[in-house]
This record gives sequence, C-alpha cells and structure tokens, in this order.
Amino acid sequence: MTARTLDRLSIRRRPRGLPLMRQWWGKLLFMHWPVAVSALRPLVPPQLSIDTYGGQAWVGVVPFRMWGVRASFAPPVPGLNDFLELNVRTYVHHQGVPGVWFHSLDIDSAVATWGARRFFYLPYHQAEMSLRQQGDAIDYSSARTQRDAPPAAFRGRWTIGESLPASEPDSLEFFLTERYCLYSVNDEQLYRCRIHHAPWPLRAAEVGDFDSSMLEALGVATPPVAPLLHYAEELKVDIWPLLRVGQTTRDHVFEPAGASELVG
Repeated sequence: MTARTLDRLSIRRRPRGLPLMRQWWGKLLFMHWPVAVSALRPLVPPQLSIDTYGGQAWVGVVPFRMWGVRASFAPPVPGLNDFLELNVRTYVHHQGVPGVWFHSLDIDSAVATWGARRFFYLPYHQAEMSLRQQGDAIDYSSARTQRDAPPAAFRGRWTIGESLPASEPDSLEFFLTERYCLYSVNDEQLYRCRIHHAPWPLRAAEVGDFDSSMLEALGVATPPVAPLLHYAEELKVDIWPLLRVGQTTRDHVFEPAGASELVG
C-alpha cells in the first residue's frame, strides 16, 4: 500500500433513495488467489484501473446461494427468488471509486440470466448447480450449460471454521470482501451499480476437495497455490439501479472523498 491510497470507506455509505432490489446472500465461500496485473489487464475494460493490494492483483471464485430475491416494492415471486450463483471476479477502481469487475457469473436460472444481462449488462451464464450441507461441511457443484459461452465447471467441498474478527480497513480481507459497487460496460459506456450491506461476518474455512475450470474459461490458469479462504453464513443486501458513470440523480449520487487527488 502507498501513502496515497484509495478512499475505501465513503463507498460504504448507504445510497440515498430506495433500492431497486433486496436479497440475501449466504453459504458463501470467497476463494482468492494473487495474480499478476498483466494477466488480468486484457480482461478488464480500459476505462477501469485494476485495484491492487501491496502491488498485487487478486482474482476470486465465489460460490454462494441467494434467496429472498425481490423488488424493493414487491414481495418475492415464487420460483424466482432462490438461486445458486458462482462468480469470477477481480477488483478495480474508476477515478478513485473501488468496486468489482465480474468476468463471469453462473446461475441456475434462465430468467435470472436474461434479466441480469438485459438490465445490468453482466456476463451471466446458465448452469446446472447444486449445494448440499451436512453439519459444517458444504458440497457445491456447477456445470455451465450456456451454449454461447466457454465451458466451465466447479466442484468443491469446504468445512466452515471459527468466526473471524471484523476486517480492518487496511487489511487484505477488507480489500477483498468489503466492496460496495460493481462495474459493467455496454456499447463502450461504463456503468456503476451501488449495493449496501452490513460488514461481512467472515469465518475461517478449509477446502478438502476442489476442482475448477472457471479461470481457465477466461484463459487464465488456476494458480498452483492454495487459495485464501473466507466463509460467510448470510448477509442481507440492498441493490440500487445501474447508472451510467458520470450520470447523477437527486437520489443517487456518490463522490469519493478527495477523488480529484486519487491516483488512477
């Protein structure tokens, strides 16, 4: 970290106005590996800078379950409110605003795939997925079925460990998990979507069985080292509408502290 770090705290403030959607995320495993910036640069739009910790870029594979998915003004729709999802992500910033860039998002719903592509410009792919839990052990699998996407699969078994202390703002755990916006691109135009939730209640985890081609589907080899692991049981999340970067509204404005002084 340098003396001139990004403002990683302002983005945690709850946006003004009503969220577009509300949902719960849980049974979630963060799997992270350090990678060279040069390996990710071709996979991230030029409008975005790759965010680093100690000069190192990171890539994550994140399997989880979401439930209670609904518009903020309506109850959940039966059959369209509980999904499994697995995303591949890295960390970026735009003019000092840190966020997430999703390389891929696999989900077990054709409707959710269509909606996320159409309204959030995100690379969702349909997949056959399963999650089973016995005690503190979770088995998770995903096999992409989307015909217009590279094949990709994941199979893992992990054991939930002890609760961890709250992540400190300068820690690697905070850098990897406390992210409060995502970026997407459509027709070369950059968009940002704000989210809000309580700090992640992280727990330790151990992976006993793991096989994945999620990174290979991007042209990146899974690093031959053990991933850094963090688990979270559940978290309520609010999601705001996607906005074109530079667009402002009365109810949804964000300006990072000292943005004009931040390094790109």
